Amino acid sequence: MKPFILKCGTILSAFLIVNSTYAQLSGPHPNVETERVESTDELQRPGSISGLILSENDEPLVGISLKLEEISLGITSDENGYYKLKDIPPGSYTITASGLGYAASKQNVIVRGGRNTELNLQLNKTAQSLNEVIITGSQNRFARKESDFVGKMPLLNIENPQVYNSIGKELLTEQLVYSVDDAMRNAPGIQKMWEATGRAGDGGAYYNTRGFITQGLLRNGIAGKVTSSIDAINIEKIEVIKGPSATLFGSSLTSYGGSINRVTKKPFENFSTEVTLAGGTNDFHRISADINTPVTADKSLLFRLNTAYNYEGTFQKIGYNKSFALAPSLTYKANDRLTVNLDVEFFSVNGTGKQMIFFYHPAVALGISSAEDMNLDYEKSYMGEGLTQKSENINFFGQVNYKISDYVTSSTNFTTTTNSSEGFGAYFYLVPDNLVTGNDADAGQANYLARADQSTIDSKDRSFEIQQLFTGDFHIGSMRNRVVLGLDYYVTNIDELFYGSEYDIVPLHNPNFDYSQFNGENQAAMYDNEDIDFTWPVNKQSKTYSAFVSDVLNLTDQLSVLAALRIDRFENAAGVEGVAYEGYDQNALSPKFGIVYQPILDKVSIFANYQNSFTNKGFYSAYDAESSQIVQEAADLEHANQVEGGVKLDLLNGKLTTSLSYYNILVENMLRADPNPDAAQLSAQIQDGSQRSKGFEVDLIASPLEGLNIVAGFSYNDSEYEKSDADVLGRRPTTASSPYLGNLWVSYRFPQHIAKGFGIGFGGNYASENKILNSVYYGEFSLPSYTVLNASAFYDFPKVRIGLKVDNITNEHYWIGYTTANPQSTRQMVASLSYKF
Repeated sequence: MKPFILKCGTILSAFLIVNSTYAQLSGPHPNVETERVESTDELQRPGSISGLILSENDEPLVGISLKLEEISLGITSDENGYYKLKDIPPGSYTITASGLGYAASKQNVIVRGGRNTELNLQLNKTAQSLNEVIITGSQNRFARKESDFVGKMPLLNIENPQVYNSIGKELLTEQLVYSVDDAMRNAPGIQKMWEATGRAGDGGAYYNTRGFITQGLLRNGIAGKVTSSIDAINIEKIEVIKGPSATLFGSSLTSYGGSINRVTKKPFENFSTEVTLAGGTNDFHRISADINTPVTADKSLLFRLNTAYNYEGTFQKIGYNKSFALAPSLTYKANDRLTVNLDVEFFSVNGTGKQMIFFYHPAVALGISSAEDMNLDYEKSYMGEGLTQKSENINFFGQVNYKISDYVTSSTNFTTTTNSSEGFGAYFYLVPDNLVTGNDADAGQANYLARADQSTIDSKDRSFEIQQLFTGDFHIGSMRNRVVLGLDYYVTNIDELFYGSEYDIVPLHNPNFDYSQFNGENQAAMYDNEDIDFTWPVNKQSKTYSAFVSDVLNLTDQLSVLAALRIDRFENAAGVEGVAYEGYDQNALSPKFGIVYQPILDKVSIFANYQNSFTNKGFYSAYDAESSQIVQEAADLEHANQVEGGVKLDLLNGKLTTSLSYYNILVENMLRADPNPDAAQLSAQIQDGSQRSKGFEVDLIASPLEGLNIVAGFSYNDSEYEKSDADVLGRRPTTASSPYLGNLWVSYRFPQHIAKGFGIGFGGNYASENKILNSVYYGEFSLPSYTVLNASAFYDFPKVRIGLKVDNITNEHYWIGYTTANPQSTRQMVASLSYKF
């Protein structure tokens, strides 16, 4: 442990020395009380102007046009009344703000090199202001062009060599989306594979990106696990970060394909309240509220509360999901250097798990090769009432930001997550006829369904993370240098108990059969009689100590390079996961490199990257030739390495943003069956397997005409086991999802002079065939391709919003899953009414 701490201390010391030295060269000595003298370089750097646009009643004004008269630069205020004009040459300007129904306001402002000038503007209502409106053209409402989290430092998307997609709350509002699961349909190259199980430790819904399973385990850039379906009431935006990203986020919270980061809503300086009621088919009803208010007169203490109650039935006969979300947040601005952010997420979910069909028998034994061939009633529930589960999630997040100097800031982030679950978990699997009837002539048919349960009791998953970031933004000569140094401590404690039994096997071809006997009361009676087929305790603890550094260096205005490195020390204590296992410790290095060239500055960038991630595999069963016995050996790290290249565009004054990329990921050091016949008889393994995943992705967000907005994406993925067991060698993994995916959303808000506030939207998702069984032994079984279409209409008044949506317009019967077939909801209609105070 000491060498690791010494290395971290050395890195931190070096970082502080560099910044101290630079501060001495470019600013006054700490002991000299004089006005700071700026360097010529700094004076020539672009600056910015930001602030709030407020009404005469101090309410934030949305969509107000701002323009600098001396240069062709304009923007509109966001829904919080906030604006920021960037990349402004130093000098004196006149800023004009105007909007429909308000008198134009003009004010002189001075922009200083390398600095942000804060300027709040207040507009007064006037009937004569119609002739003073500045027309700025269409607005790209859904484009989020920068992130503080993806690179652990503020970076524009066009200057980041990594691909990521942002889904903002504006798009979710337009689509009437109320969960993170539904929001993910707007991310290119990502496909939902499993519903959230609600079980402690499972981490919510399972998705696939770039051929690998991932989950939404990040919140505001650090740990934020939620095991149930996540309500979107507290979502500012969702960032889907592509590729193996262990260098900045570690390996415990990311996958080789990517990771999902939820950015939560933050308090702002004005009073605002919005209450929404919604209801629809499948007995759907919902009430939610978003309340924001300053607590103190000087607005140094701000409070925001997001909360929602949600109830939804099922398109099948039996099932429901009832949830409650509560997310208070607090911001304290002590002074212009120190800000403290605190927030809590509480989710409580009680309901019936979604019906999932497992496959324990080969496809040839079942006589089917597609979900279309299953002898199942798509809308039937093959169970009775009461097989419910309760899960709770509590996440606490704290952040202390301190501006050390004009060049260096400190951000201390900490989080605690607690997930708990208790209750039933029904599941089903098809059984070949001959295993039930005993008649070999019935082989190759699947007319029976086994019904079983896997319950949890008093199961808990806890984690704690504290992360210290130092970020710097300074010049070395003429080269801009942006650097982040991070120290991270992450610990998990898992205490879970799973147990279950098979309830019965029932026929599928008997229309008069009573399926309701598989219910909560009868299953509980079995357990009371100690009729339990298995128990599976899980008790384990792990700690990870990390240090990382990332540096973005602008060699010129148009050319920048990124270099990053992470050092991890894993300490995995001995524990139990069904069976006892030994503890082990490991060290890991994870590098990252990137390059960005902008042939047209801030408009076109050509990028390439190398990214890395890894997995701790623990112990495995190796064959000892001398003793002809199995021995337990600690596995080396399994590694994933990605190379990627592409282009990003931000054209037509921001009306078109897009990215196109090609990636190639190679996973090595995978465990596989030992091909030695003697070892194979003992189920031994060796660690020399490999898997390759490659493909391309296209992401487009555009607003080509006033009121018209387009969000679109397309991806192709080719995954293959290159070196593996003979059973799957050369085949596509069953976890790799559909090879082709597409998403589209087109909306139009009618011009104000025709139908102010009225808009319509239409779009959907396409997925090609998905092989959920694909091996020599199990054969091939596929979920058919599908196209799901959705639409919405909405009317926005100043105080009231009315919305209507139809999901799955064509009532498509489609399935998702990996190693399972999970039927998805049929057509659903929802109407909503929002009132804004």
